[in-house]
Amino acid sequence: MLTDCRRIAEPSEARHTLRMSPLQQTKLFLVEHLDLAKDALHIYVALTVFLGTCLLLRWKAAQWKPWLAVLVVAVIGEAWDLRDSLTYHTRIDLWGNGKDLWNTMLAPTILMLAARHTRVFQR
Repeated sequence: MLTDCRRIAEPSEARHTLRMSPLQQTKLFLVEHLDLAKDALHIYVALTVFLGTCLLLRWKAAQWKPWLAVLVVAVIGEAWDLRDSLTYHTRIDLWGNGKDLWNTMLAPTILMLAARHTRVFQR
């Protein structure tokens, strides 16, 4: 998700935020003002979507549905990043997109597997 943000966040390019989509501007704002590592934003979004769908939709962490919701959000985010790269003529970084998907999906995968195969989530 942060592929374009990673390139534009460099000091020499930071003044060109007007050439970024609102999504990229929002990600850059969060990274700068919350003092986050860029990759941490993926983990926070993943946990918010995973746990949020469990709470709001009453899905169980052991089900595939919250995990799939995170995957859908992650793929849409990466597709948006690719679209922005084409629109704003920035470098396409498929390796970075893959890394972003990995970062986004790791925690929800661990939570789902722990809920399925351990007693961690049992009352």
